[in-house]
Amino acid sequence: MKRILETLMLTFFIVLATVSFGYAQYIASDAGNFPYFHLGCLVMGGLTIVSLKQRYQKIYLSEAIGSFALYAILVALFTAPVIDTLKAIIS
Repeated sequence: MKRILETLMLTFFIVLATVSFGYAQYIASDAGNFPYFHLGCLVMGGLTIVSLKQRYQKIYLSEAIGSFALYAILVALFTAPVIDTLKAIIS
């Protein structure tokens, strides 16, 4: 029962993070420049982490959540609005 509960909590966190990423990109980018590829990468990464958590019981919930959070930050760094902001700061 604990294993199922932890998997559900991890899935809830991944869905929440992915939806917030999608909303932030929708607000920050133009209508034609939505990063569908980045959103797909987040979904596939989330599915991978959930399947690893399901398969290997020794992965802690905090490790799985932390790894997805870092992955989401890494994916967000390579979107167009963030790169444009970094270019504006540097020059």
